[in-house]
Parts: sequence; structure tokens; C-alpha cells
Amino acid sequence: MAILSGKPGSCWVAAATATNYPPLEGSIHADAVVVGAGIVGLTTALRLREAGRSVIVVEGLRTGGQVTGRSTAKITTQHALIYRHLIDTFGRDLAQTYADANAAGAAQIREWVRNLAIPCDLEAKNAYTYTCAASRRAEIVAESEAARQVGLDADVLERAPLPFETAAALRFSDQAQFNPAMYLVGLAQAVTARGGQIFENSRAISIGEASRWRVVTESGTVHAEHVVVATNMTVKSPIGMANRTQPRCHTAMAFRIDDPLAVDGMFIGIDDPTHSIRTGRDAEGPLLVALGPKFDTGQDGDVAKRFVELEQWARMSLPVGDVAWRWCNEDYDTADRVAYAGEPDPEKASGFHIATGFNAWGITNGTAAGMMIADLICAHPSPWQKLYDPTRSHPEDFHKNGGSQSIVSSLDDIRPGMGGVIVRDDEKIAAWRDAEGVLHPVSATCTHKGCTVTWNNADDTWDCPCHGSIFAADGSVIHGPARKPLAPAAL
Repeated sequence: MAILSGKPGSCWVAAATATNYPPLEGSIHADAVVVGAGIVGLTTALRLREAGRSVIVVEGLRTGGQVTGRSTAKITTQHALIYRHLIDTFGRDLAQTYADANAAGAAQIREWVRNLAIPCDLEAKNAYTYTCAASRRAEIVAESEAARQVGLDADVLERAPLPFETAAALRFSDQAQFNPAMYLVGLAQAVTARGGQIFENSRAISIGEASRWRVVTESGTVHAEHVVVATNMTVKSPIGMANRTQPRCHTAMAFRIDDPLAVDGMFIGIDDPTHSIRTGRDAEGPLLVALGPKFDTGQDGDVAKRFVELEQWARMSLPVGDVAWRWCNEDYDTADRVAYAGEPDPEKASGFHIATGFNAWGITNGTAAGMMIADLICAHPSPWQKLYDPTRSHPEDFHKNGGSQSIVSSLDDIRPGMGGVIVRDDEKIAAWRDAEGVLHPVSATCTHKGCTVTWNNADDTWDCPCHGSIFAADGSVIHGPARKPLAPAAL
């Protein structure tokens, strides 16, 4: 495996103040319990507190350090070529609703940053969708026409303001970017300042219904009229979400740059392989953040190679210096490119709410989903319910499971720093070898639905190629839908 540049970890999380909320202990009650302290969960929680509802948030790890804190954090209604697709697929009215929901999400973020004085490096930036292929200029033009149909300010440019040649670009003016981890730390502080409670290192291991909804963690229980599962992929749902979505990852790298305005704006390419670009900063100064193309979680046996390719592209295309940070992030795609949010079964599971499948545009969509769920809990109908309807039809063949990419024939094939899966009769063992040569085995069977995991040689994680659960090298859960760690195993 290639030696990768930069520190492992998100530059946004590194720049944010670490939170230290206690774990949940004992039995407590609230109007609503929110599972997951990401952008959906904390948006929901703060809106509920503003409405006077009692709320408790349980987070399996730390606030802001997971999916939202590893995103590109663009606050924009421009989501690549989305509006032409929505108009052609659903009609102008639903496309209008998508634009309205995301505009409202963007406005809510700006309002809270301003009114709550959240330090999160919020900056106004133009957003650009670009192509380097003259043959695709017509798609840029068609998207601009579609965006204007739903009331968005969209301009076609002959080229993007980038330091490499492009054939056309679509500009949305006055969008924004920020540090998402710092923003979530600020939202969490606002929730607790208004009487909400947040518990960290409190993974929900059971969600069920008795006289009220009940969320059980290792050392505590929350009883509530409403439960909101905001965990990237839902860890529980009255109707199955795992096969309605496809888990996907992308690689991200943050480079040192001398001039923070060398690339002024937020950019997403439409050509394969796609790249996304924006600026940011950490404690040591300005950064340029570049993302590579998406790939299905757990279905690539050499994620490290993707970082090498991304660095090569960035050095060829952009004025970058040393690599400061590198990380992977995960999201879930849907067949129609619209998230699922709301009540999956309001008749049989009233008060159970989910949000998932943000198609890599979870900042504004996730905020809108949280706003909508809070409104529904407060018995206020939302104009976005039809848009995000989690019960809408989906193609049965959209989701694609994969097999482990890490099967080895012998333990000797596992080099220091690497992991592999050994098959012994009916048992599959996932073993990671540390720098001293010691092997650390766990079961290779994902605790969600039994698929065999793949070693991620860039993040040192075990990734499920079926439904996207991610486990640390020791088997502990990082991302669901799995709720239990990989079981112990012996070699």
C-alpha cells in the first residue's frame, strides 16, 4: 500500500472545540428523543426547544465528529444537475418544493449562526457546477433554465473561475460555506442552553415501543412520545430503508495553500471522475479541500489508491502545497436523488421519524428535514412532506449488495498495518495486523444483516459492502445501521 500524505481525520473536526457531554445513565423522560447529534438531529432538537418541547439527544460517539463533520459543508441550493432531473422526473411543482426546502434550510443555518453568534467560519461564496467537455455545455444551459423555473438565480458562464480550462459553468450567487463541526458544537450549546439534554458515548442499542417510545443505551433509557432516528442510515425503521438506498463514500483531502482566494468559490464537476473543491482553514491557516469521485462503501479493496489519485489530480490542477488532512466520508444515495424523511408508518408507528439518503447534499437538505420533523412533532403540517415522503415507491433493483474485497488465503498475506478476512469452514474472521506484527481478530460478519466486511486500507476500518455499516479496527461501531460491534473471534 502507498504511504498516504497528511494526517488522518477531518480538518473541520480538528478545528472544532471537542465536546464533553456525559453518557446517559438511568431512566429519563421527554417529549422527544433524538438519536444522532449530526445536522438533522441537532436541527430537530433546537427547533423543538424553540417550540417549548422537551428533548433529549443521544449520540453514539461525539457531537459533530461523524458524517456532518466530515462533509464538504456547502450551504447551497445548487446540487450539481438536480433541477432538470427533478422537473423531468416529478414535474415543476415538486422541483419547486425541493428548491424551497433547501433555500429554507440555508436561511435557517445563516439565521442561527447570526443570532446565536456561532463561530464556524461562515463565508458567503458563489457556487459553481462546471464541465471541462464542450459537448456537455448544453447540460449546463438546461440546468440553468430549470433552476430559473423554480426561482433560483442561475447564470451560465463561458468558463469557471478555476486555474484549469473548463468549457462552461453554472453560477449560483450568494451561497455560503462553513466549518460544519464548529457549527454543530454551537447548535449543541444552544440546545443545552435552552434546557435540552445531550448525552454522548450513548449508542442506541434498542429502539422499541411500550406505552411510549423507548430508546435504550448501554447504561440508560429514554422514554418519549416521539423518536427521531438521525443516524446517517436509520438503525431502525418500521419499513426497511437499507434496500431503498445505496451506501457511498468519497475521499477528501485538505491541502495547504498560500493564497486563500486562489480558488474563490465552491465547485462541483459533472465530468467523470467528478471532483468537488472549496476552501477552508484549520488552526494553522488556509486550506483547499478537494474531493474525489464516489464509490460504494465496502466494495473497493484499495481505498488508499483513491487518495493517491486525488492528490495527483489536485497537484496537476490546483495551486496546492502539502497535504494537511485526509479522510473518507459516507452518505446514502436514493434512486430519485431525494432524501427520505418523516414518519415511515404513521398509522402503525406514530411518532417514529427518520431521515436518510441525502445524496451527498445533506447540509441544506438535512437542515430542512430537521425543521420538517420538528414541525410534524409539534402537529404543524409541512409543505415538504410529499417531497421527502419515506413511503414513496422505489425501484426494487436500485440497491446493490457487494462481497468482501479482503478475502485472503493465509494470515501471512496480511502485512503490518493491513487487514484481511480468513475463511475457516463456515466462519469468517477479520484480522488486522499492527505495526509490531500482532494480529487482532474479530468476526468478519456485520452485525446488521450478516454480510462479510471489507478492510478499508486508508481509514483502518472494517466497512460493510451491503448496507454501509463501518466498524473501527477493533470492531466497535462507527456508523450504523449496525448497532452492535463485530463479535470477538479467535485465530
